Amino acid sequence: MTITFLGTGTSQGVPVIACECEVCTSANPYDNRLRTSVLIEAEDKTIVIDSGPDFRYQMLRAGVKHLDAIVFTHEHKDHIAGMDDIRAFNYRQNTPIDVYADFRVQRALIREFPYIFDGNGYPGVPQVTVHPIGLNPFSIGSVTFTPVEVLHYLLPVMGFRVNDFTYITDAKTISEAEKEKIRGSKILVINALQKQTHISHFTLAEAVAFSQEIGAEQTYLTHISHRLGKHEDITKELPPNIHLAYDGLKLTI
Repeated sequence: MTITFLGTGTSQGVPVIACECEVCTSANPYDNRLRTSVLIEAEDKTIVIDSGPDFRYQMLRAGVKHLDAIVFTHEHKDHIAGMDDIRAFNYRQNTPIDVYADFRVQRALIREFPYIFDGNGYPGVPQVTVHPIGLNPFSIGSVTFTPVEVLHYLLPVMGFRVNDFTYITDAKTISEAEKEKIRGSKILVINALQKQTHISHFTLAEAVAFSQEIGAEQTYLTHISHRLGKHEDITKELPPNIHLAYDGLKLTI
């Protein structure tokens, strides 16, 4: 199974178009981050976790020709805004795309994309089959997801464990019960927004401390703001088994 980081950035902070900091003007491609998302490619299924505003370009950039499902972590715009662009896969595959989301996220999708769900069948509208999820494990083909609930300030957000790989974004607090679902992961992906304290995201120090508490063999930091600093500088500050993820990074699990 292959994991590709489609995006490792965030909408937090000053919009890049108005920012002249050293990260936003960096020539290092590792500093050029689109909104956070990952692609899971198994033998029988191709799955994306979240479809943010950059979804279309991310899929083109990664050369994705087939998509079976989207799994959503939560309803914030930087994680759902690109769902309309599944229509190209509908056309190519002549089949609906499976969407996995809890009821709160489903309500947000209906609010943001009413024409998908109004039943009018307008030609060319994205076609989806919605599957409700909660905290119980679920499978998409051969890929089994174990949901991990974290808090993004007061908002519950889904992380997911797949085999020995755990993917969490937009976390600030995680209960002891949910931590038990993560322990034993060989690869942990966790958000690290910036160095300064933030109300709804792990800081760099908090993400490092969490990784060390969990004991993951390797940790990759994602959902990175330009406020964190340049990739090459932050990398020098990290323990050997903790890394800054970057767009296009591929892992085999």
